[in-house]
Amino acid sequence: MLKSRDWSPVPWQGADGVILFDGVCVFCSRWVRFVARRDAARRFRFLPIQTEAGRRLAATLGIDPEAPATNAVAVGGKVWFKSDAAIEVTRRLPGWRWTPLARLVPRSVRDRLYDLIARNRYRLFGRSETCMVPGPELSGRLVAGSSDPT
Repeated sequence: MLKSRDWSPVPWQGADGVILFDGVCVFCSRWVRFVARRDAARRFRFLPIQTEAGRRLAATLGIDPEAPATNAVAVGGKVWFKSDAAIEVTRRLPGWRWTPLARLVPRSVRDRLYDLIARNRYRLFGRSETCMVPGPELSGRLVAGSSDPT
């Protein structure tokens, strides 16, 4: 039996504030819009895994771009995955600074819930045939096609 990957945070020396996400997942695209609307400081930029740069970053991080098991965020000198990524992003948004309290729940429990949603995200929320179309809240915040987020 294969051992599942440990999605613990890893050190990062690349660009800060990059969120790697599944651009054809409706739920993931809503998450990106949620963050963009609340991120008045424009700390975060967004990179669909379906782009050339997204695929490269995914490979660097050990994420299968054909079947991503996690989103990722590079922030604070680390790359965070799964529920840790959501906590790290939201804690930097105005009004959401309380979210580190979620760490009182063990990561193994949080990530099981994350995995349940991730496995069923297309069935529950839908899938588009193309990457999300950016709205005004994402103006200038999507990492361009071949730019290197590192």
